[in-house]
Amino acid sequence: MIVEGPAIKFGDKIDTDIIIPARHLKYTDPKYLAEHAMEPLDPEFHKKASKGVILVAGKVFGMGSSREQAAIALKAAGVKAIVAESFARIFYRNSINNGLPVIVVPNITKEVNEGDIVKVNVETGEVIANGKVLKGKGITGMALEILNTGSLIDYLKKVSMRQTN
Repeated sequence: MIVEGPAIKFGDKIDTDIIIPARHLKYTDPKYLAEHAMEPLDPEFHKKASKGVILVAGKVFGMGSSREQAAIALKAAGVKAIVAESFARIFYRNSINNGLPVIVVPNITKEVNEGDIVKVNVETGEVIANGKVLKGKGITGMALEILNTGSLIDYLKKVSMRQTN
């Protein structure tokens, strides 16, 4: 799986309350959540992301509470993948479960600027930006299967159908 798009860049320690503020958690519609993604840092994020972007971030992206809506909001806003120096573990898994690729690439924030075109090979973890090839940690195994089917729910439906046939 290869995804490509312009970079939208954020720094370190972006928590889930920044990704989707708590006041919006009573809503479940992905479109609504997308409109409020990253709102505290950039109220226009959803408009910028709507054309399909790669979110680039620093350390511990997605820290804080384990709200699944954070990954849902970013994906619905138009984020094709997130490439960060590190992720909070629960956010990482919530992203995979909701079909949003997340790739760890050391020092990515030093190599990519806002607006750069970024190409991500999800399986190998290879990221191409500014003519440089950066090596990250790819996604393999069941996590890749989940991404390829769209979400954990879609994956479970597929596995269940195989078992009944």
